[in-house]
Amino acid sequence: MKCIYYLSPSLKSTQEISDDLHAIGVDDWYLHIVSKDESGLSNQRLHSSNYFETQDLLREGIIGGAIGFSVGVVLSLLAMALEPFGPDLPLIAYASILLVLGGFGAWVGGMIGLARENKKLVRFHGDIEAGKYLILIYAKQHQEENIKRMMDSRHKEVRLAAEDAHFLNPFAELKVI
Repeated sequence: MKCIYYLSPSLKSTQEISDDLHAIGVDDWYLHIVSKDESGLSNQRLHSSNYFETQDLLREGIIGGAIGFSVGVVLSLLAMALEPFGPDLPLIAYASILLVLGGFGAWVGGMIGLARENKKLVRFHGDIEAGKYLILIYAKQHQEENIKRMMDSRHKEVRLAAEDAHFLNPFAELKVI
């Protein structure tokens, strides 16, 4: 499944695009819109984006979890070598250090990610702040060409902005068009 990004200049255009996408078989589940005007989207009954799409929650959570787990490995190895709690500490104690620090790192990373704009949307920040609408279309392989053909023929006012192998891979780079 590929994520196709289109920039739309107006709410009216975005509504028409949504209607046309529904007509060719794209469900709301596969169509999300990033906008500064969330109330306008709600009033038009357009499917707004979610935290996974707008915030860097997933990416920062994974990074935080990896850092926490790494620190846990170091501390577990130190505890094994130095035996500060005695020589008979069960293995579950070392595993607990790994799990607690890994979980704590993921939690802290997630909190940091909630405060940051999604890395993939940073390049569109100025357009969104200027009142444009970023339309994310999750296209199944058999729908991709049909969607692009419809957008090219019916919506000259929008531009294809980028493509992503799949939006939820937080480390994948966008193919900017």
